[in-house]
Amino acid sequence: MKFFAVLALCIVGAIADPLSADEANLVKSSWDHVKHNEADILYAVFKAYPDIQAKFPQFAGKDLESVKDTAAFATHATRIVSFFSEVIALSGEAANLSAVYNLVSKLGADHKARGVTAAQFGEFRTALVAYLQAHVSWGDNVAAAWNHALDNTYAVVLKALA
Repeated sequence: MKFFAVLALCIVGAIADPLSADEANLVKSSWDHVKHNEADILYAVFKAYPDIQAKFPQFAGKDLESVKDTAAFATHATRIVSFFSEVIALSGEAANLSAVYNLVSKLGADHKARGVTAAQFGEFRTALVAYLQAHVSWGDNVAAAWNHALDNTYAVVLKALA
């Protein structure tokens, strides 16, 4: 039993400052406006940062305009957006911290194995936030909630990349 208590403290410590319910609601409601634009989101990321596209073997070296409407592109975009949707759905509840930590830690480990760098994760974040700013009602409160959520996510991802 002591082991599980220590494990729980380590997991909560990894997400040092979980989202409040209000922040989680802001993130969820803004995400709900764009989560069905999977291909558009991935297109925006690749357009802004071609080096990220190069990390995807099925898209590396290909013209973005020629792949953006393919089934493979839509499928991969759905995988990425579904990951974010799952993490966002779990946010704002202390009981879900270990699940969030496990999902995000696995994401970091999987991407480390693929040679993705911390800088590329930063680029992805920048492109995602730019997409959100252009497509949802964006104010200081929404920006703060997303920054908090992404800070937590990236703390775990970067730990797994190290």
